Amino acid sequence: MLGRLASLPPLVTSWEIERLKSQLAEAGEGKRFVLQGGDCAETLADCRADVVVAKLKILLQMSLVLIYGAKKPVVRIGRIAGQYAKPRSSPNETRDGVTLPSYFGDLVNRREFTPEARRADPELLLHGYTHAALTLNFVRSLAAAGFADLHHPEQWNLVFAGRADLDDDLRAHYTQLTRVMSGSLAFMEALGERSVAELGRVEFFTSHEGLNLHYEEAQTRSVPRREGAYDLTTHLPWIGERTRSLEGAHVEFFRGIANPVGVKLGPKSTPEDALGLARALNPRREPGKMVFISRMGKDNAAHVEVLASALAEAGEPIVWLSDPMHGNTRSTQSGQKTRDVADILAEIKGTLAAHGRAGTHLAGVHIELTGDDVTECVGGEVREEDLDRNYATVCDPRLNYRQSLELAFSMARQLGS
Repeated sequence: MLGRLASLPPLVTSWEIERLKSQLAEAGEGKRFVLQGGDCAETLADCRADVVVAKLKILLQMSLVLIYGAKKPVVRIGRIAGQYAKPRSSPNETRDGVTLPSYFGDLVNRREFTPEARRADPELLLHGYTHAALTLNFVRSLAAAGFADLHHPEQWNLVFAGRADLDDDLRAHYTQLTRVMSGSLAFMEALGERSVAELGRVEFFTSHEGLNLHYEEAQTRSVPRREGAYDLTTHLPWIGERTRSLEGAHVEFFRGIANPVGVKLGPKSTPEDALGLARALNPRREPGKMVFISRMGKDNAAHVEVLASALAEAGEPIVWLSDPMHGNTRSTQSGQKTRDVADILAEIKGTLAAHGRAGTHLAGVHIELTGDDVTECVGGEVREEDLDRNYATVCDPRLNYRQSLELAFSMARQLGS
């Protein structure tokens, strides 16, 4: 199975990876802003045109708002085309006295609570590769056809039935913004600016947690005329909070690849932890290579200052992103996981302030979101009693379309100030 996977064409290319690395280096210097977003866990069943288009549209809309607010280019990275494996806090799950292995994502086993579904299935590695390839092909086709052209942001509007419609004020704000952006590009073109063609093109990069090392290793290879080996399943793989041990297999594997590598850092991480990871994963101190994704929770956002200050003092070139989702997960009285949009915004604000005190840059955010009309996070029109209306995630709660766009406007105001 792994031999077959290794013989298949790569999903991404080394020059795409190097281009992302150069853009991440600029983000680390405060010249760009990174928007990384998508599902907590993709499913093979959601490899459909409408689902993919909805994800791209919400990322495009958010990026447009951030470009206008932050006054800098945005790097768009989807948690897409490979986010099929998820760590779980327990290897087993018990329901009604029956204990089975936990669901670890569609790359490992299946969601249904049966012995057959929860058994690890190596065939799923090939299924994951195939669905990632199909998704990437569709994304690239859309981009090549002008779907993501900044000249026509009015084409990115999402149309939903029922409650997913935006209120009049938010819709008017976004509509006005698209007119301003389109008009600005037209004005620059009238002046004969050569950079407008490049400015109008939108690039997408992919990312996923590199949890299943069998899958990652099978698509890792050297490429002609480049040094080192590349993990060609994705542009930006990351290591989770649970698997970032310096002595662990994940750090050992990812220290050998040329991709930029992300690492999640929680509130218990120390400057020694972060410095050890940076030196292991980026020994040559290559700009754009080392991405730290802080996930502190709103009450611990100030801890980022301690980490960022220590790494800056050590001369480590770090691209700092904020994951304001995972540290703000809580359970309702019924045991349902949710997140509050107010807490998410509070962590972003606190992280921005922490980087300001440290003299470093918040280079971007890492958000779990969907273009669908889900009710998984509290905020906006969604109250805690509304969660059951359309709670569709297979793992963690995601922001819906309206919440995501409102978050982008709030972030734009914070970045602009």
